Amino acid sequence: MRLADGTHLTYCSNIHPGETWAEVRENLERYVTRVRDRVCTGRPFGIGLRLSARAAADLSDAATFDEFAAFLARERMYVFTVNGFPYGTFHGTRVKEDVYLPDWRDDERVRYTDQLADLLARLLPADIEGSISTVPGAYKAALQDEGEARLMADNIVRHVAHLVELERSTGKHIALALEPEPCCYLETVEESVAFFTRHLFSETCVRRLVQLTGLAPSGAAHALRRHLGICLDLCHAAVEFEDPARCVQDLLDAGIRIPKVQISSGLRIPRLTPDTLAALEPYQDAVYLHQVVENGSAGLRRFDDLPEAFATVKGGLREAEWRVHFHVPVFVEALSGFSSTQFFLRDMLAAHRRTPLSPHLEVETYTWDVLPAALRTQAVEDAVAREMQWVLGQLDASSSMQSRATR
Repeated sequence: MRLADGTHLTYCSNIHPGETWAEVRENLERYVTRVRDRVCTGRPFGIGLRLSARAAADLSDAATFDEFAAFLARERMYVFTVNGFPYGTFHGTRVKEDVYLPDWRDDERVRYTDQLADLLARLLPADIEGSISTVPGAYKAALQDEGEARLMADNIVRHVAHLVELERSTGKHIALALEPEPCCYLETVEESVAFFTRHLFSETCVRRLVQLTGLAPSGAAHALRRHLGICLDLCHAAVEFEDPARCVQDLLDAGIRIPKVQISSGLRIPRLTPDTLAALEPYQDAVYLHQVVENGSAGLRRFDDLPEAFATVKGGLREAEWRVHFHVPVFVEALSGFSSTQFFLRDMLAAHRRTPLSPHLEVETYTWDVLPAALRTQAVEDAVAREMQWVLGQLDASSSMQSRATR
């Protein structure tokens, strides 16, 4: 939904298991309409659409696309952002580090993201910018050398060339938003600024985009900054112990846009004790990576998953704080034995209330099926609606609900 300041707020449909278009379409009918009715009755509702490669291929069929377009018109919905991070299966089976594959070293990541952009350009209302969030380059442990960083940058520029051509042919502007995540090539804001500065905004990439699009060098440099940016996931940033004000300012100072903010909350264990560690054990699961960042006497220390972190304290506890990449509902602050990183959300949403950080806000608590039972005491659509209402409250949006029509 569009708020009074022009920001679009939604939630990501990746919370609902579904890899085929038929499954995604059923989820939109079953769940998204119910969330819409709870948070913005009578107003157009924007969808944060997650499409696997398989679902994107299905939706590219002409008849299937036309049926979906008719559904959107009938239900007063619109699509303004796509989650292009998980390429394949995302629920019910081991995902872990495979979620980053194919990464930006692979031509298939380019092809898939191009296809998502084609679909989004057709779905996007004329007066709205589109965004596609994507993997943070690659899983850090999978990379060998700096040459692979240059390869990723070149493939990203190839996608930017596709976005430039789409805008020429359709008039629709779409930005690709790389999403920093713990233990990935783009992990922190500092690393993200370095990659954009050293590679994506470099003369090499400008010349490459000139070659691919025929733009003048100045136009190519502008296009790279206009079509590329960061998807700032607030769980990831909090887990990395980012400073709320500084992380945004560092991106802006580097000329890096934030086309999308994902509103999500992780776990905060301020002190390691037998009780807090016992309370944390139910958050281990066989599906997703739950990276841990420790802040202790030696500074920040990172673990790829909870079991690795637990293994380091079997010989004795130490004075340290842990933050864990495990998305929990954003309205939850106190948890059994520890807390969430909701404090970080409150700070960031307060900053957005003063000066919008991004045109797109997306609630993203995709872990519903692996949450401990104590956090799954209501229907998923009720929990999502409650999350969105909490965000609106943080934005002081009671008056902002008088949204401008999208079309």
